[in-house]
Amino acid sequence: MLGTPLHVWAIWAAVVSIALALDLGIFKQRDRQPSLRVALIESAAWIVLSLGFNLWVYFSLGSRASLEFLTGYLVEKSLSVDNIFIFILIFRALDVPPRSQHKVLFLGVIGALVFRAIFVYAGVELLKHIHALLYLLGAFLVLTGLKMLLPGERVVRPEKNWLVRLTKRLLPVVEGSPGEHFLVKQGGKWHATRLLLALVSVEAMDLVFAVDSVPAVLAITRDTFIVYSSNVFAILGLRALYFALADILPRFRFLHQGLAAILIFVGVKMLASERRQIPTHISLSVIAGILALTVLASLLYTRGWTKRS
Repeated sequence: MLGTPLHVWAIWAAVVSIALALDLGIFKQRDRQPSLRVALIESAAWIVLSLGFNLWVYFSLGSRASLEFLTGYLVEKSLSVDNIFIFILIFRALDVPPRSQHKVLFLGVIGALVFRAIFVYAGVELLKHIHALLYLLGAFLVLTGLKMLLPGERVVRPEKNWLVRLTKRLLPVVEGSPGEHFLVKQGGKWHATRLLLALVSVEAMDLVFAVDSVPAVLAITRDTFIVYSSNVFAILGLRALYFALADILPRFRFLHQGLAAILIFVGVKMLASERRQIPTHISLSVIAGILALTVLASLLYTRGWTKRS
């Protein structure tokens, strides 16, 4: 992390801290699920903040760093949409009421910031010392993308996750509605609630997603600051994006295929980086093009299906 001036990290930390404090203030004042309008406004605000920070990166660190940040942000943001689909399945499986979901997501985001810092730092340092890891990560991304292309229904079983099983082993689980509590005391002993199991499941899944998303951004740049800051800004708006997209996400029929194509592309880019570097602006264009085609194909498919019905 020493490659980036300390004042740049300080300014980034200040921006993130203020944004989280404002979000936490709004979160504390809300005891119910945000409306679609509020969720869209919050999502737009996070995107504007991210683009504004990217503009600051442009003037502070140069056009190349700015382009890498924007590309990394777009990759992470697109992959985070897939997280949302998994979160929907987790909440359904554990029967978490909508009014409690935003609390789980907020704390899940905080945990993700810590875990991503560890993943990013470890990834950058390992790539510096183990050159062969470059090809292993590239091959892993390509294989993950190909696996995502395979047909099959996605089933999430939180009770099978090892972290959830460990939580159940350490704490007995109380049945019934937990309200807004992660832990409740009964008979002089602490018990876990479904809300705590949901939080553990969300954090566990984010660890799985980090294995894909961090190498994907490392294929764009090895700058620790750019990799981590782009990850963080994409993650920060995840809670608001969840409530904005939860109802309409299933309509994006080809989203999964589009994300698979992005992973395959960045994997190939990483594998070929030693022989031929793909310029960042071309990577940005390809990724943006894949996302645009995915959305367009999904909308056309949905419209055609509606007409047939």
